[in-house]
Amino acid sequence: MIREPVILPKRPRLSTRSSQRFFQLVDVIARANEPTSTDLEDLERSYNSTGEFLSACPEFRGDLIQIHAHGSRQLGTIVRPRDGSREGFDIDLIARLVPSARGKYESEHGPALLLDRLHCALNRYAQAHGLQLRRWERCVTLEYAGGMSADIAPVIDSPLFAAPFGDTHGLIPDRALRLFDSTNPRGYAKHFDLAATISPNFTATEALTMKSATRADLAPLPNAQEVLDRLLCRLVQLLKLHRNVAFGVAPGGQDLAPSSVFLTTLAAIAYAVEAPQPHDSPLELMLDIVERMPLHFKRIPRADGFEEWVLPNPSAPRDNLASSMNTPARQDAFYAWQQRLVGDLRRILHAIENHEGMDVLLKALESAFGSRCAKAIQQDLSQSRQESRAAGRVTLLSSAAIAPVSVPARSHTFFGR
Repeated sequence: MIREPVILPKRPRLSTRSSQRFFQLVDVIARANEPTSTDLEDLERSYNSTGEFLSACPEFRGDLIQIHAHGSRQLGTIVRPRDGSREGFDIDLIARLVPSARGKYESEHGPALLLDRLHCALNRYAQAHGLQLRRWERCVTLEYAGGMSADIAPVIDSPLFAAPFGDTHGLIPDRALRLFDSTNPRGYAKHFDLAATISPNFTATEALTMKSATRADLAPLPNAQEVLDRLLCRLVQLLKLHRNVAFGVAPGGQDLAPSSVFLTTLAAIAYAVEAPQPHDSPLELMLDIVERMPLHFKRIPRADGFEEWVLPNPSAPRDNLASSMNTPARQDAFYAWQQRLVGDLRRILHAIENHEGMDVLLKALESAFGSRCAKAIQQDLSQSRQESRAAGRVTLLSSAAIAPVSVPARSHTFFGR
């Protein structure tokens, strides 16, 4: 059914102390769900090994010009998978082909042939390393030891010089493997990074400021700390973690959870709009972004009384990132989840603002973000208290970021920038 315009609720002014305390909690929650230094090294090693293999495989000799990461590891929004049965993290790769390769795959069966060749090449790699390999509609998944996996998709360069980020535009097989869809993972990363580098406009002198640094050149993956330790990235991580808890895993049933790319894009667009506006604190900024997410995609009435949602990919305008949301059940689930998120955040903030005690706060945190997050808060608080006793002082929570991972330079050049 057609919905009424989104009405933003009024909320009381929040103290700077609550904002500082909340974002200390956010940092602990995010770090508990990010890759450890060992996880990052495993991701790096698998990424390099797979990329080096593909760069030399005969199926794409002369056509393959780059293997690059995309998705949450590239952006700095990576969290543990929704599937709680495994501990490993996921990484997404693009096998990038030259524009002239399109001539080899223009027939009706061309997209299927392209995916067939990628699957054939990776099958040899999987057999050589004792890995599981799965083929999907438009990508191939390698399952590594420890529960980690990599989705590899082929993309043919197809520049659109009149479009934003059009120089990195490409084509990817559609889900029916009959045509090619518009895509631009490198352009999307640039768009997200530009949003993440916007400096928030905080008016309170005591307001907590979080790092918002420009991402370093890929060598070969973005430095973990530089991309993870950004305010926008923390916000996206929070959205994804709350979604994972709210929707859980739907084995055999209909999965109504909004996709990560839908949430990430909404958050980046909302952040770019809201960050330059005056806010008392990061907490006020985050609440404005969460409450205004439904304002940043188009809702087009349909003849059947329902709506079509449109969220153009900022780097590939023909790609509607809301296409997976265009069923009444998914749209209702999104609104219900967004309202639950707002309610959960308000409960957490009420517990902080009114000094309701750690038990009440931990219960609210566990309901919103899961038991792992609540345990991480308990452990961090216990450690902080021990350190404070040893130093003869009292503190609340530590907000130190994870140590950066040092990645040695490599001689190969297929990663690019």
